[in-house]
Amino acid sequence: MITSTMQDDFPLTVTAILEHGTRVFGDSQCVTWTGGAEPRRANYSTIGRNARRLASVLAELGVGPGDRVGTFCWNSQEHLEAYYAVPCMGAVLHTLNIRLPAGQLAHIINHGEDKVVLVDGTLLPLLGAVASQLRTVEAFVVVGAGDASVLGNVAVHRYDELLARGNKFFDWPDLDERAPAAMCYTSGTTGDPKGVVYSHRSTFLHALGTLSNNCTGARESDRMLTIVPMFHVNAWGIPYGAFLSGASLHMPGPHMTPAALVDFIEAERSTLASAVPTIWAGILQVGEQREIDLSSIRMATSGGAAIPRVVMEAFQRRHGVTIVQGWGMTETSPVGGLAHPPAGVDPASEEGLDWRMKSGRLLAGVQMRIVDDSGAELPWDGVAVGEIEVRGPWITSAYHRDPAPEKFDHGWLRTGDIGCIDPHGYFLITDRAKDVIKSGGEWISSVELENLLAGAPHVQEVAVIGIPDEKWTERPLACVVPRPGEAIDPAELASFLAGKVASWQVPENWTLVDEVPKTTVGKFDKKVLRARYQAGDLEVLRLGEP
Repeated sequence: MITSTMQDDFPLTVTAILEHGTRVFGDSQCVTWTGGAEPRRANYSTIGRNARRLASVLAELGVGPGDRVGTFCWNSQEHLEAYYAVPCMGAVLHTLNIRLPAGQLAHIINHGEDKVVLVDGTLLPLLGAVASQLRTVEAFVVVGAGDASVLGNVAVHRYDELLARGNKFFDWPDLDERAPAAMCYTSGTTGDPKGVVYSHRSTFLHALGTLSNNCTGARESDRMLTIVPMFHVNAWGIPYGAFLSGASLHMPGPHMTPAALVDFIEAERSTLASAVPTIWAGILQVGEQREIDLSSIRMATSGGAAIPRVVMEAFQRRHGVTIVQGWGMTETSPVGGLAHPPAGVDPASEEGLDWRMKSGRLLAGVQMRIVDDSGAELPWDGVAVGEIEVRGPWITSAYHRDPAPEKFDHGWLRTGDIGCIDPHGYFLITDRAKDVIKSGGEWISSVELENLLAGAPHVQEVAVIGIPDEKWTERPLACVVPRPGEAIDPAELASFLAGKVASWQVPENWTLVDEVPKTTVGKFDKKVLRARYQAGDLEVLRLGEP
């Protein structure tokens, strides 16, 4: 018998990520934007020492193995220190979405049973609104200035004061790589948010996956702008990937407007940036109002929702920025694939853009299949359409204290996304199962209609929902936001779609809205539009029969 001589018992932990970053790339920097004054800078060695200090004082506050520590913070140096301190001490980092409604926020903190919560001083009023409802929190730690009296009678500590007395030589415990490291709740677009728990192993492997050349290919010379909130799916794994690769981190703090992000990019010369489509569209608008310099960006990624082709084209044409679309979910840590064009295709070419408009190409470590309504697996032929299911080492197989059996199929995660896969692992999501419009026995992709209409004259943004129809069961309703100061003629938009989709797919129902409602992570919130339609709050213009 031949036995392995490899160190198979070497644990893949967040501690290993931290130690690699601080030892090998100790001079790489975390830069926190201040919105005008000189940015705050700390190298990775300092981050590592501060993480030990923070862990030592959290232990003094009673945080032990497996205890949950919530963070209610912006993207900042202090949040990064918590990203490492909490899991490396054996506790569980629970990132809290600062944009959730009060009821959902209280539910998540109670459901996760957070013992201590770190809160940015500027966010104290939001957390204070639910403080009296929190059943398990024993202490708050406030980062920066702010009136902490809104937190009630629970013990309150100041981050800087705790850190000053912390032990920079705090010993990290030995950890099981399968132990929980972090948790994040889904955005709760249907029902209560569900908790997804990430292990040390899954976090380590996901970080490696994001660093492959089939993803960001980040390296020490890069400066990664973390537009994606750290409260959302570990900022897409960027903080952990940075410590493995040595790439510096650019943290915007509360300065999240597109104009502020452009200022940051110009001043600090960010090379990698990841954001949802609404942020990219906002940056384009800044470029229409003044000259902007995005020449430092070698690659940008977009995820969370389908990005309109016109946005990708405009970034390439006006700013020389190549945006690559990707796909993932809270349940997938989140990166499942990026749509880099195949070998021999120039990403900036028209053909390259066609490939970049795919939802992604599978990363190594992620397995995918599509199934029909009966559960039968469909071929990877780029034509057959069904629900996408995934599995892999950084994909969840259950929710925290919520079995949700309808979401899992013998180890496969049912994503709720509808799409197809081609023979080379490129997949295209045509809609969410709950958003696809079923008209006359056929499916209409709301995503495809949105993508096309986004390129029409005078359109700022657009969302398409299905509404009941006596004859066809459902028909599309296009909810359009006009560009500022410009008029929209639905008949012209219908003509614009002619020849681009089948005639029966062209909406005959149109409504103009001031804005498309967004979820807490910047996606279109179509359930709000459906509720407004059902309540009679939308003025619908009907052009005629399809």
